[in-house]
Amino acid sequence: MQANFVISLGNKSQVPIISFSAASPSLTSLKSPYFFRAAQSGSFQVNAIRDIVEEFGWREVVPIYIDNLFGETLIPYLTAALQEINIRVPYLSVIPESADDDLITKELYKLMNNQTRVFIVHATIPLGSRILVKAEEIGMMSEGYVWIMTDSMTTLWRSINSSAINALQGILGVKSYVPKSKELENFTVRWKRKFQSDNPNVNAEMNIIGLWAYDATFAVARAVENAGTANLRFNRTNISGSGATDLETLGVSQNGPRLIKELSKINFTGLSGDFHFVNGQLESSVFQIVNVNGNGERRVGFWTPQSGLVKDWKSTNTSAKSSSKPKLGPIIWPGDTNSVPKGWKIPVEGKKLKIGVPVKDGFTEFVKVTWDSNSKKAKSIGGYCIDVFDAVMLKMPYPVPYEYVPFATPEGNAAGSYNDLVDQVFYGIYDGVVGDITIVANRSLYVDYTLPYTESGVSMLVPVRDNNKKNAWVFLQPLTSDLWVTSGCFFVFIGFVVWVLEHRINEDFRGPPAHQVGTSFWFSFSTMVFAHREKVVSNLSRFVVIIWCFVVLVLTQSYTASLTSLLTVEQLQPTVTDINQLLKRRESVGFLSASFVKDMLLEMKFDESHIKKYGTLEELHDLFTEGSAKGGISAALDEIPYIKLFLSKYCGKYTTVKPTFKADGFGFVFPKGSPLAADVSRAILNVTQGDEMQKIHNKWFNNATCPDFDPTVSSNSLGLESFWGLFLIAGVASISALIIFAAMFLYEQKHVLFQFYPENSVWRKVRTMFRIFDQKDLSSHTFKKTEPRDASCNCSVHSIGAYGSSTNTNCPPSPSVGSNQIDPSDLVFLVEQGSVTDSPDIPPSPERSSIELADYSHGQ
Repeated sequence: MQANFVISLGNKSQVPIISFSAASPSLTSLKSPYFFRAAQSGSFQVNAIRDIVEEFGWREVVPIYIDNLFGETLIPYLTAALQEINIRVPYLSVIPESADDDLITKELYKLMNNQTRVFIVHATIPLGSRILVKAEEIGMMSEGYVWIMTDSMTTLWRSINSSAINALQGILGVKSYVPKSKELENFTVRWKRKFQSDNPNVNAEMNIIGLWAYDATFAVARAVENAGTANLRFNRTNISGSGATDLETLGVSQNGPRLIKELSKINFTGLSGDFHFVNGQLESSVFQIVNVNGNGERRVGFWTPQSGLVKDWKSTNTSAKSSSKPKLGPIIWPGDTNSVPKGWKIPVEGKKLKIGVPVKDGFTEFVKVTWDSNSKKAKSIGGYCIDVFDAVMLKMPYPVPYEYVPFATPEGNAAGSYNDLVDQVFYGIYDGVVGDITIVANRSLYVDYTLPYTESGVSMLVPVRDNNKKNAWVFLQPLTSDLWVTSGCFFVFIGFVVWVLEHRINEDFRGPPAHQVGTSFWFSFSTMVFAHREKVVSNLSRFVVIIWCFVVLVLTQSYTASLTSLLTVEQLQPTVTDINQLLKRRESVGFLSASFVKDMLLEMKFDESHIKKYGTLEELHDLFTEGSAKGGISAALDEIPYIKLFLSKYCGKYTTVKPTFKADGFGFVFPKGSPLAADVSRAILNVTQGDEMQKIHNKWFNNATCPDFDPTVSSNSLGLESFWGLFLIAGVASISALIIFAAMFLYEQKHVLFQFYPENSVWRKVRTMFRIFDQKDLSSHTFKKTEPRDASCNCSVHSIGAYGSSTNTNCPPSPSVGSNQIDPSDLVFLVEQGSVTDSPDIPPSPERSSIELADYSHGQ
């Protein structure tokens, strides 16, 4: 009030008012051009305090402040800065300036019974020192507590008596930083000498307020000098009458506008550091963080608007905010410990945490409440979720007393939905909730969740049916139609290739045409079961057959595996494959009672009359059995933990289909901003990553023997795309063998192709080559061993008569020749390598033509 009054006078008289001690942030709102604050505004320090709280990870803070304008003006800025980083302020402790020791002690005991252990003291030195002394007396300066003083107390704490200094041990403080300089050192020596001479019995030290006062005086002197106002004049106001006061007679300064202009330009380095006004206020500078230890203080770091907290003054120009290194030096905390307090504690004499648990009739493997029939009280509370929470609490770094409280009516029934149960935490009735509580976005607006400890997701559960076992053509399904056609074509092609390669040298592939075709097909198709009896004698044929047998082996094995799968596992097909199918057919769908899934179904545009709830595994099975037509359901939407439990009991009758909707799993619930949530989440990681979680799972779900839970049930036949590489290899090998065989055959019969006779056309030569191919290759080793010649049959070209049997030999007639007489002009005999070859289309060699014809005429 005094500062406001003086500022209003300066504004009225146009006289600059310079204050070196008024730090209240409320003075900034006056916006008087004649008011200059040569001190740091109290609002500047709140960001430094906020960063300290954030650095150590504290989640809750309780301010303790004096009940006057000095205290009240800073608190809104402090709470706003803390809320920017989600730091809760659960309580504001206001202590009157005139409070006696009993009132202070009573207020401190109230704070002691709460769980918050971080306190920020903003008061005058007389009241602040009394608060800290009483806190030390009742044990609030012990290990685990955190005390932070604002700038006003940190600057002047040395002025309190020595008996009270012991109460300040381990406290952190924030105050403006004064850089060292020779001018400051010389001034301090001169001032202390002068002060001691005037006050020999007082031991005092110069503080920042005295330095601001010195720099402000220097700034005024320089401004007056720069303004050239040697004579300060006032224009007197003419007010007459007996009611006039001295204030009303104040004049208006003629030099005021020039003075404020020069003061705004002032910029120099004073004893307190850089001295420069920005909008009438001293520019925000550096704060230092000190730790009270013994009879003095230790500087543990700095704070600047640009870099935030830094450990060393030299690092203020670097990007310290992004560094993962400690931003403050070693600190000795209350209780003479170096361990950083966690910032909260369950009161020793306080009540146990009340942990609410849901009451339900079904899915009791997760949470099961057993009631005493006589007292109607809970006799025991167990289940998967309860055991997980107990295991997590054992992993906490500190003991947490708690008790389970069923969310039930006096009759033992559920007192509401899961949303109602979570609301009890928001209303402060429960300190937490444990159960199969799903992490949902709208609930997180009012409470805090821990990390999930179960699988996440919502999937659709549907019955399965078996179609394949009733299908007479199921044996065709393992392969696609293109693979069937390709396989058949290759069987025919391989039979043809083997016939070509074996026809001239293998008796098994000779004979009547029908016999040859049948043998070729039989040989090729019998490779499927490796039952072919015919021997292949050509190396080219063996090469082709070996590769083809490998292809057939892969095909048959794949076919067998696919058919086995079709007849055992994959015959179970879902009755519904998509959520849209249910909407189109207007079929009913189920959800677990009191679950958030109902809201999901309504958002998917399901009619509420087609949504049915169930509470137990048996109810769900009964609804599926009835079906939509009889008042049941065709599908159910539920979370994966429930579905896995249901499938373990009804294995083979149901399955899940895509899509799987996003959900965050089960988590524990705590009040908004509770520090327990973060610590419990870390403990959950320790439990879930160890063997204990599996033991708990086996305890409650030991009958879950349904193998390989898989949300997909699709099956695909084997297609050509899986085997085209094998067919390519077999095709290339077969064609290569054919090319090699053709090249060798043409090379052996080159005289047939290259002898020039005009009467022999190309087509005649082609027919000749085919007739030669159709005959045995008597030069082959297979015929040399298996067909010995008759010694009495000496058939030479010279003893052969007409195109038939010789009259001079015992050779039988050729089976390929009849009794018809052939024109001698069309008859040619080719004697080659001691064998006889007769063909009217084979041109004779020129050097042998005359001899052959002469012999023929002689025989006639």
